[in-house]
Amino acid sequence: MEKYKTWVEIKKSAIHHNIKELRSLLKPRTQLWAVVKSNAYGHGLLPFSKASNVLSVSGFCIDSVTEGLALRNAGIKKPVLVLGPTLSSQPVNAAAQKDLTLTIANFEALRLLKSVKKPSKFHVKIDTGMHRQGFSLKEIPSLIKSLKMKTLVESCAGLYTHFASAKDINYPAYTDYQFSLFKKAAQMFERAGFKNLLKHAAATGGTLVNASYHCDAVRSGIGLYGLWPSKELEFQRPDIRLKPVLSWHALISEIKTLKKGDYIGYDLAERAVAPIKVAIIPIGYWHGFPRALSGIGEVLIRGRRAKVLGRVSMDLIVVNANQIPCAVNDRVTLIGWQKRSEISASEFAQKFGTTHYEAVTRINPLIERIVT
Repeated sequence: MEKYKTWVEIKKSAIHHNIKELRSLLKPRTQLWAVVKSNAYGHGLLPFSKASNVLSVSGFCIDSVTEGLALRNAGIKKPVLVLGPTLSSQPVNAAAQKDLTLTIANFEALRLLKSVKKPSKFHVKIDTGMHRQGFSLKEIPSLIKSLKMKTLVESCAGLYTHFASAKDINYPAYTDYQFSLFKKAAQMFERAGFKNLLKHAAATGGTLVNASYHCDAVRSGIGLYGLWPSKELEFQRPDIRLKPVLSWHALISEIKTLKKGDYIGYDLAERAVAPIKVAIIPIGYWHGFPRALSGIGEVLIRGRRAKVLGRVSMDLIVVNANQIPCAVNDRVTLIGWQKRSEISASEFAQKFGTTHYEAVTRINPLIERIVT
């Protein structure tokens, strides 16, 4: 790994462990789909998908046809569901050619699907209260009529929804409400003659909150990466142990000794109050280490915490290395364990006011992902 100045490690054994943990919650016939959209939440679309493809995931959920084509070109043959909107005929045709399953969430998308010679398979998304994508229940009769008129019944392979707040076992009311609407939608399709639809509603949170939400399949993203949807669920499910898959590292590129009164970084934002040893790390906000961590962020060097000094630059940060015996090319950990110390993705994210979902997803996709 030390041939790179910064890199992300993906631990295959942790992927395998997390799949087993989530599988333990499911009935044998319930499918487990890996959500690898948005560069696998920063873990690397192809490295993570290839590693999990040989394990017991049933299929993959991605955001776009472009991501789906990348999976197919990498040799992944399992089912692939495009969760995001597909807005033109070219990707719709490509989906059919490469056996990708699209999401149809509105009548405009349905008209586009009808306009191509060979429609791809698709799942219908139902809006049960998230109020983003999806057909409302009152639109379902018109939707069913339109599907039957254009003989798209055979292409309709699934029905799904997405929960807005399935993150706390003690507060299930809104999720239960959404699930009741989804069951009504499923009944409407079944009465209209749609058979063998793959029905799915639960992401990682719903999977952990209530087994009744599991349906025919669950879609797990954050849990497969070894991260929790919420602190509440982490405390409420001590029977489930998730292992973080991702760690992010860099190398020290330079060490300096500053004298009292020296300024550090842009805008003279910080000044040495005494002689100090600093280490220069070749990462910055371009890489996904946000400027909001200026003066407050920390990294690990030889298992010890080193505070960011001054502004985070585009490609460089300066950290306080006083009292840390270190040298150029020593490993620096930005997220993950080093010796007996850890900076978790949650801690990293909280320092600049966001969630671990956003923090890991924003790690620059050009940084090398290495499966270990």
